[in-house]
Parts: sequence; structure tokens; C-alpha cells
Amino acid sequence: MGSAFEPRLAAGLEALGLALAPAQVKALLALFVELAEGNARFNLTAITEPAEVIDKHLLDSLAVLPLLRGLKVADIGTGAGFPGLPLAIADPDRRYTLVESTGKKAQFVRQAAAKLDLPNVEVVQGRAESYKPAMRFDSVIARALGSLAEFIRVAGHLAGRGGRLLAMKGKVPEPELKALPDGWRAVAVHPVAVPGLPAERCVVELARVRG
Repeated sequence: MGSAFEPRLAAGLEALGLALAPAQVKALLALFVELAEGNARFNLTAITEPAEVIDKHLLDSLAVLPLLRGLKVADIGTGAGFPGLPLAIADPDRRYTLVESTGKKAQFVRQAAAKLDLPNVEVVQGRAESYKPAMRFDSVIARALGSLAEFIRVAGHLAGRGGRLLAMKGKVPEPELKALPDGWRAVAVHPVAVPGLPAERCVVELARVRG
């Protein structure tokens, strides 16, 4: 199944400027197959059409890669493992912690990471606001987690000194940018072009006012 969509994935990776090793491309396709099989059992994601899975899960996840900082990355509300699993495949030198409160999704992500042999992935089942890691993170990412203020509320404590929150969004969320909690600021709003997705996308980069 996965090999039939390899040309679409390869074209998307080229459009993103990502030159991955053959083994990494193979792992992304294996994740594609794992998601299809897992979704049939556990109803993990509403995105099931194969081409959409390539575009909206794999390529959309990888589009944030150039914006990451540091070596420790947290993916908050990872769901079925996005963006964390594709990023971990493409970026083995960073350590990724994927946080998910729903048991069946956390179980799937843990099993997928093991099957894909991703030693740079740790899965934490629980709510982000209650998570207290031994070391905080350089980059904290979230897709579809709610407003920027909500993202800061549940995950702001996970960003280390000089760390960043990276909120993956559609259109620039102007009202949310005007309603940031005290102590936080928007460093930048990065436009993101995702192959296969005509809709507007951006990543809002947030940081503490001091730190």
C-alpha cells in the first residue's frame, strides 16, 4: 500500500527541500501503513484518504522541521503521533517526547515508535498541564490544540530557558495574537507552504518575555 504513494511523498519532500535517506523515506511509508492499520482498529484520526494522509499528516508535520531549536522537542497532544513521529524519522539527532492523554492513541504511538525503531522517541501518556519532566524542552510543538492562550496555559511550563512554543495554525490567528497571557510574546509568525495543501498555513513562535 505505502509504495503506491511513494512518488507523492517524494515530490512533497523535494518541495519542502528535505533530502532524506532511503531508509527514512521507507520509515515514513511504513508509518503511513501503520496509521492505516491502526485507524481501522482504533479510529485514531478522521483523515483516512491515503493522499490526504501523505499531505495532511506526513508533509504537514515535516514542514515545521526548519523552525525547531535545540535538541529536546516536545509534541503536545500528539494524537496518532503527528507531528512528532515524522519529525523523529527525519531528524534522528533530536530527542522527541510525544505527550498524549488518550490511552489508545498513546498506545498506538508507542507501538509505532517501537516497530519503526525510533530510539529518539519517548511517549508520555497524560495531560500536558500535569507533566513535569526532569528537563524542560527547547521546542514545544502543538497542532490543533486550541487557542494560543490555551497552548501557553497547558504547555508553557515545558519550555526551558530560551525555549519556544511553536503553534501550527491555519490562517494567522490575529485575535489570538492580541490575547496572549502576560509574560509571553509572539516572536514571529512563519508562513508555511505544505505540498498538496492549498489552504493557508503558518507557525506561531512564542517565547517568554524574559527568558
